[in-house]
Amino acid sequence: MHRLPAHTLLMAALGTGRNPRRLRATIARRRRQEKAMRRILIKNLLNSDHPQAEVRACGWVRTRRDAKGFSFLEVNDGSCLKNLQVIVAEDSPAFAALHEATTGAAVAIGGALVASPGAGQKWELKAAALEVLGPADPESYPLQKKRHSDEFLRTIAHLRPRTNKYGAIFRIRSEAAFAVHRFFRERGFFWLHSPILTGSDCEGAGEMFRVTTLPHAAPPPGGEDPFAADFFGREANLTVSGQLEAELFATALGNVYTFGPTFRAENSNTPRHAAEFWMIEPEMAFADLNDDMDLAEELVKAMTTHVMEHCREDLDLFARFVDKELMRNLEAIAAEPYVRLPYAEAVAILKRSGRAFEFPVDFGADLQTEHERFLCEEHFRKPVIVYDYPREIKAFYMRLNADEKTVAAMDLLVPRVGELVGGSQREERLAVLERRIAEAGMAAKPYWWYLDIRRFGSVPHAGFGLGFERFLMMATGVGNIRDVIPFPRTPKHLEF
Repeated sequence: MHRLPAHTLLMAALGTGRNPRRLRATIARRRRQEKAMRRILIKNLLNSDHPQAEVRACGWVRTRRDAKGFSFLEVNDGSCLKNLQVIVAEDSPAFAALHEATTGAAVAIGGALVASPGAGQKWELKAAALEVLGPADPESYPLQKKRHSDEFLRTIAHLRPRTNKYGAIFRIRSEAAFAVHRFFRERGFFWLHSPILTGSDCEGAGEMFRVTTLPHAAPPPGGEDPFAADFFGREANLTVSGQLEAELFATALGNVYTFGPTFRAENSNTPRHAAEFWMIEPEMAFADLNDDMDLAEELVKAMTTHVMEHCREDLDLFARFVDKELMRNLEAIAAEPYVRLPYAEAVAILKRSGRAFEFPVDFGADLQTEHERFLCEEHFRKPVIVYDYPREIKAFYMRLNADEKTVAAMDLLVPRVGELVGGSQREERLAVLERRIAEAGMAAKPYWWYLDIRRFGSVPHAGFGLGFERFLMMATGVGNIRDVIPFPRTPKHLEF
């Protein structure tokens, strides 16, 4: 509604002979009525510092309990964990629509926000009007008032955000994403939108999803290029990382980061892997491995602190029902300095532990989750950064150390998850990088642009990738990646 300035209203009143004071009172009353009819978030109603005579709330009915002369509705709109209790009296006009306000129904309620006599709640809504915006069949609505397994809820991923657990997870996810952008903005990084479609393989592992417009038919005869007639005239895939493109921009803008979806066609059904996942990937020019480790530790601490400060109510849910040690672990992650030790020393600690690991550990073997978790959960009881890995188990772009046996790589390990961050100082020496590409059995031609950065003004630079879903698993104690991403993509599963 367009609001006229006070002097305009007065002039209009004088021109029509109407009483200006009465007109002002009428305008003010109408504005109060309009304001009362606007939807107020349940979060804001529950945090109100005073009762309110006229408010309007909308949401979904969690439960309904009928008593003699009135009924109780528990309504949630997703803005917070707590429900708003609504009292519908039998003599209220709202009572007429109550029969349709079953569990799962979408409702709009008008009434007065009044002090609640019930324990554990400050306010309740005394309904004067009730409108059922969208009914829900109580016989077929799958989210009834009982405990549902995570496995069952994955089959109804379109409805699971309405539960306490998953509503909390995705509010935390949203807040954590905001923390990422704030962290990098405060430090002068630029956000790079790296491409989703790519013709290169950042990891060199070949586990990529192919993208094609070619029909499903036999390959062309005579050894012709099977992708010559494709949309791009060459093989195209979904990206496994935005790192290579971020390196290009870091050598122009200084400090950049990417934050977006990445894809890996790894036929793995473990609780830590998904085919589609989100990565945070900063790259810094004029930086070495120590700078890289510093930034990774700062980022993890900043994200953890942010969600602890802004999502406390949601985190408390997981601390009560998922992981009793959650808050102690998060406080340590946010406040204590991280252990840093070379890979060789980490292997020595594991061998001296006397633990019968499923995967034997020796120098040259990649650390498995059980090794990573032992280091940070049992031996040090805090996050650990392992660095200087054997060259054979790391990617071609990681800078070769002076010993020619190890690379300037690092992994940041956290309790419950294991590896959260993987990064390195990048190989900035053209001749060494060309040799490393050849040793990996890869063709250099598709990476001509990546090599060009080493030809024209090459600088020491470093970066890392932080798995966003793994951070959320760490922050909530949730043990399966499928439960911290809205619609998980895993082998043989592409629903929703």
